[in-house]
Amino acid sequence: MGKHSGDGMSRREFISLSSACSLAAPVLPGASSARPVLAANWKDPDGPNHVKATTLRDYLKKVTCTREEVEIYLDPRQPNWARFDPELGYTLQTNILKDGMNGCRTVETFVKSGERLTINGYRKNCRINAYGNSFTLCQETSDGETWEEYLAAHLCEPIRNFGIGGYGTYQAYLRMKRQEATPSGAEYLLLTIWDKDDYLRSIDSWRWIRFGPWWRTQPGHLNMFHGNPWNYIRLNLETGNAIEIENTFRTPQSLYQLCDPDFVYSHFKDDLIVQLVAAENGAIDVNRSALRDAAEALGITPRLDSPEAMARTAGAVHLEYALRAGKLVVEKALAYAGAHRKKLMVLLSFGEDSVTAACEGRPRFDQAVLDFLREKQIPYGDALVKHEEDYKNFKISPREYAKRFYWGHYNPMGNHFFAFAVKDAIVGWLDPKPLAYRKGSETIPAVT
Repeated sequence: MGKHSGDGMSRREFISLSSACSLAAPVLPGASSARPVLAANWKDPDGPNHVKATTLRDYLKKVTCTREEVEIYLDPRQPNWARFDPELGYTLQTNILKDGMNGCRTVETFVKSGERLTINGYRKNCRINAYGNSFTLCQETSDGETWEEYLAAHLCEPIRNFGIGGYGTYQAYLRMKRQEATPSGAEYLLLTIWDKDDYLRSIDSWRWIRFGPWWRTQPGHLNMFHGNPWNYIRLNLETGNAIEIENTFRTPQSLYQLCDPDFVYSHFKDDLIVQLVAAENGAIDVNRSALRDAAEALGITPRLDSPEAMARTAGAVHLEYALRAGKLVVEKALAYAGAHRKKLMVLLSFGEDSVTAACEGRPRFDQAVLDFLREKQIPYGDALVKHEEDYKNFKISPREYAKRFYWGHYNPMGNHFFAFAVKDAIVGWLDPKPLAYRKGSETIPAVT
């Protein structure tokens, strides 16, 4: 197992940065003083249906990037949230954002080894690494308010946080493979899957196609541009096998092609997932034969006799395709862990709407994934069932209950809830047990 390598920032430097946060955000030399700011209580969309279009070309024209968006994203002088990566689309860098609960600022600190700053147990060897999206990163909360830090404090050992906002499960898996080949690799790997969208993102060739127009409505979106093309996974609908596809936009300059609506149309118009997204948003000229074939291959009865019926069929195909691809990603992560003498656990996390629906007694969308994890005997932690159990202690509506934990993402209380929702599964998985749960007397070495 690797030793904590978060030496990109000393404790003194971190304390200085945290103190400065209450006064003013740092500004890169030559950069604008504006910092990325998100609307209060924003919600990350778990699917499309936010743009109405009549044709595929019309839809793709509406999602085409502006030159300003790309220029600011690639400008090293700008205080950007993300930075370009040829394989994963982007990674993150240290930021101070005005995105926390009640409009407060939050500090996201990334150290040289790639993870978010480790606080609890930072001087100890680390045997647990966590991968996933913004619910793993714990967007909208500061360093120290993440579920990894709450759980690390309780277990008396560190947990590295390699979450990246906006990643799908496949992109998190790719980051896992990259990171685990470095000195910060660990024996125990946590792969967190968030709600519906992590499955959908995994199959996106360009996630911006689904969320870009909505993202433009968020204050400060120019300095939080992300979701550019990346490596992604698809299904062979005849065999059910995975097809891993490399990013074709592997240089910063190649992103300027995404500002040309004619290029965007010609490049993406035959992409099945893009066709599904366009149909969900009202486009009526998609390839109906391809949509019908995909539906039948996935066991879905296609209804294509009206734009509304076609949109519903496209939505059902899109989600079923994504869930099946998601299971293949988990199998790949499990095989990777086994081949490298590591252990994998899957953590299932959810947004406010899914928690509300569960507490209302509605069926979960990912039952097939849950059945798959049980059948394959893959260790997992499930936050949704923990929320359902917890809700029984309240006499408020499901929506009122869920709002206690969310500020778009989990608020600090939500992260604390998640930490203890998955705690028992993680403690039972670790061998030897973490210091807090070892039997017999233990002596803790003094730290000076």
